[in-house]
Amino acid sequence: MTAARAASEIKVRAPGRLPRVGIVLGSGLGGVAERVEDAVAIPYGELPGFPQPGVEGHAGRLVVGRLAGTEVAVLQGRVHAYEGTGFAALRTAIRALKLAGVETLVLTCAAGSLRTEVGPGRLMVVADHINMLGTNPLVGPNDDAFGPRFPSLTDAWDPDLRARLSAAGAALGIPMAEGVYAAWLGPSFETPAEVRMLKLLGADAVGMSMVPECIIARHCGLRVAGCAVITNLGVGLGDGPVDHAHTLRTAAAAAVDLERLLVGFVEGWTEGDGGQP
Repeated sequence: MTAARAASEIKVRAPGRLPRVGIVLGSGLGGVAERVEDAVAIPYGELPGFPQPGVEGHAGRLVVGRLAGTEVAVLQGRVHAYEGTGFAALRTAIRALKLAGVETLVLTCAAGSLRTEVGPGRLMVVADHINMLGTNPLVGPNDDAFGPRFPSLTDAWDPDLRARLSAAGAALGIPMAEGVYAAWLGPSFETPAEVRMLKLLGADAVGMSMVPECIIARHCGLRVAGCAVITNLGVGLGDGPVDHAHTLRTAAAAAVDLERLLVGFVEGWTEGDGGQP
């Protein structure tokens, strides 16, 4: 099993480490990995079956170490559905983290806001999601060793972990929003009509990631929390540019708050932590 071989390689390369929290970093947010202490960095290319990111802003390495005293495994870069490589490598990466000891997965991304009062630079805790990708990362034969054929996504984004994220933000004076995240296939950005449709469906933010990882993680029993860095307003909702270069610039500026939030979130983490703030 590829995930088991990858987990074994992680344990060989980072001996004695038992990461409890996994963190996936989105576009322009890789600086969080630099906060990891006593770090061991492993390029994805040296881990069996791991993805090879092909988008600017995704470094493509796993960083294992301590963040605020908590053992973490940070995925610095991800692949997206629009890259056309399928979900096998993404399943391998998340399941390898599970086998390496991770119990909770924190997902981050850059996203466009569908609420004009939540503008660029804000952080949004994900309360739920709408899958607009037209597919699911569990399509195909089910691996019963990891989870059931028909997993439930009730409370896919763990309520206790959401409360912990919000409490960490409040303690640090970081203005936080909460909302529903819509996953858009891309790679083209949404049209103004599509933005209006997503708003009608109840989405508060839109991006091109996170949802596949959430589904895979929940399938194998990981608890999931998510935070979107708002980089722009959806097309037609504001006057600012909507392009990848702007996304990277705004994400880099907001990454300082995200780093502080993640440090506050994992600080004082204990084995089997209930996520209570």
